[in-house]
Amino acid sequence: MSFLIRQTLIYAIPLMIVALAGIFAERSGVINLALEGIMIFGAFIGVLFVRILQATGCMDIAKEASNWAALQGYMFLTMLAAAALGALFSMLLAFAAIKLKADQTIGGTALNMLAPALVLFLIRVIVNQNNMTLISGDSATWFMIKKTMLGFAKNDKLNFFQETFLNKVYLSTYICIIIFIVLSIVLYKTRFGLRLRACGEHPQAADSVGVNVYRMRYAGVAISGALAGVGGLVFVVPTSTNFNATVAGYGFLALAVLIFGQWRPSRILFAAFFFGLMKTVASAYSGIPFLANLGIPNDVYKMVPYVATLIVLAFTSKNSMAPRAEGIPYDKGSR
Repeated sequence: MSFLIRQTLIYAIPLMIVALAGIFAERSGVINLALEGIMIFGAFIGVLFVRILQATGCMDIAKEASNWAALQGYMFLTMLAAAALGALFSMLLAFAAIKLKADQTIGGTALNMLAPALVLFLIRVIVNQNNMTLISGDSATWFMIKKTMLGFAKNDKLNFFQETFLNKVYLSTYICIIIFIVLSIVLYKTRFGLRLRACGEHPQAADSVGVNVYRMRYAGVAISGALAGVGGLVFVVPTSTNFNATVAGYGFLALAVLIFGQWRPSRILFAAFFFGLMKTVASAYSGIPFLANLGIPNDVYKMVPYVATLIVLAFTSKNSMAPRAEGIPYDKGSR
């Protein structure tokens, strides 16, 4: 059971944080279909940043000295780098949608096509290969928190809570949970959040009371880009040793979580863990005795999260309550 929960967290947390990214953009009135592309770009920046840190030798020194606190600090810096460049990349969508009043669906699709092509080109330039290794060696263990780092002996038996949440986990998981809680409060309990949501529901009314709709929409897209960039990195670190400009369609799956969650953080939390569980079944079924003994082909398990997505959306999308001004370019002169 501990294994199942840990694996579900690995897959659910990126979905949760990227779906929250979609909330901030779409609550401000901008459709962000570019979540997949921003995740890819953010993951690339994170991988590149880690490689630069390793080239300086500081990470190897920390690893050899078993200084896990320093390694977690480097992971935090990597998340900041992915967030910053993810926000910058999302400004391409913001400029097209807000300044040029271009079709937001087409703009997001264009970024989804641009990101993997651009990242593959940069990978070829940097390493002359079609993929980039995150860290020389087993990348998953560099940033993993194990029980021995917390004062437990290697042979100590842990209780259920300790085994699930303190052993073989990632600091990024808990950072993302804190970010989710804080930004959910910001969205619904602060003046900034009220203004942001007003710009996505009735921008003319917001403008009439002095809210700068353009500025709020830029802010919403920037926050969305930062979160999607972090989501891309958080997905890649525990699941990939070589990054080849893909996040396995997680950006599109996060859009499904966003719709299923009705643009509300509390519902998105439930939806993210549901789809995270489906992804765990698809990826780690061999470690679950009941599923491993069924004799079902591997390809069937790989289809599970996407079939679940289609089924859920078929029953829930018709009742979707998207922000009313979502996808509509704001014209200050119209009323």
